[in-house]
Amino acid sequence: MNIIQPDDDKAPCCIPGASGDKPAAGAVSSEKTSHPQSQSRADRPSRLIALPAGRGLVGTNSPLLSMDGESPLRRVSLQAFEIDPFAVTNAWFEQFVSATGYETDAEQYGWSVVFHDHLETTDALPRVANAQWWVRVDGACWNHPTGVSSTLDGLEDHPVTHISWNDAQAFAQWAGGRLPREAEWEYAARAGQGDVRYPWGDEEPQDQQETYRCNIFQGDFPNTNTAADGYAATAPVDAYAPNPWGLYNMVGNVWEWCSDAFKVNSLKRNAKLRNKQAVKEGEKLLKGGSFLCHRSYCTRYRTAARSGVRADSSAAHTGLRIVFDV
Repeated sequence: MNIIQPDDDKAPCCIPGASGDKPAAGAVSSEKTSHPQSQSRADRPSRLIALPAGRGLVGTNSPLLSMDGESPLRRVSLQAFEIDPFAVTNAWFEQFVSATGYETDAEQYGWSVVFHDHLETTDALPRVANAQWWVRVDGACWNHPTGVSSTLDGLEDHPVTHISWNDAQAFAQWAGGRLPREAEWEYAARAGQGDVRYPWGDEEPQDQQETYRCNIFQGDFPNTNTAADGYAATAPVDAYAPNPWGLYNMVGNVWEWCSDAFKVNSLKRNAKLRNKQAVKEGEKLLKGGSFLCHRSYCTRYRTAARSGVRADSSAAHTGLRIVFDV
């Protein structure tokens, strides 16, 4: 049953897109989905980090995945804003759901996709075409990350997953913030270091090293994850050292939604076709890569890397981080 599609035919490992309509039974109204109860809005977190107005860099002149629109490198002017040093946790998202009764897109669809190695069995379960490591699991959602029998016990400080762009928007509104624009996200990730490949500089993460800098795949993707860094799936949001501005896990761990629509800035024919597809599908932008990235297959854990998928799509490695206007 081919009901989900990879994001592109060259490197479909990242975020499979949802397809088809949500079931009518049990689905919440669009008003509820788009506008959580404002009277239950969360308090503004005290941990926010204020970033100054300035000139930031976006993109790269040395793209590794040109079809994603990583190039060119360009300078943009940014207003001051505040950013959460952490991705949104399961515990915080649970507060949102308790306060508003919100149902995520994955809950409304009745399924999401899970990495094959995180399931006890995958017999007879549908898989994503051209990316067989992605398995459709009925009941998988933010509070049942690998299916209905799974829970969040011990994962309260891990990033929430199975989050769509629609879900991320709804949470950000309730929290009094918003999703970052791509330029803001890269400005925060680069932390004043200039044209660096990663939030810590240019040093490439290795499968074996004394100090791990981010949560990505180690081993033979997609068959064997050695989890040498201690995590086969998500890590706590404060794991690993922060970047120079005090922000944690800007790459690796989970993909983070941005407010932007996905677009490739190129006049080439394949870029025009990609943009046409993105507009048709209503694709939104994600940044940062995830715990499934590995240099042997998907190098999207770089600061300039990006991906796009339908706004109602979710997976076991899609989450969010929010920013606040000053």
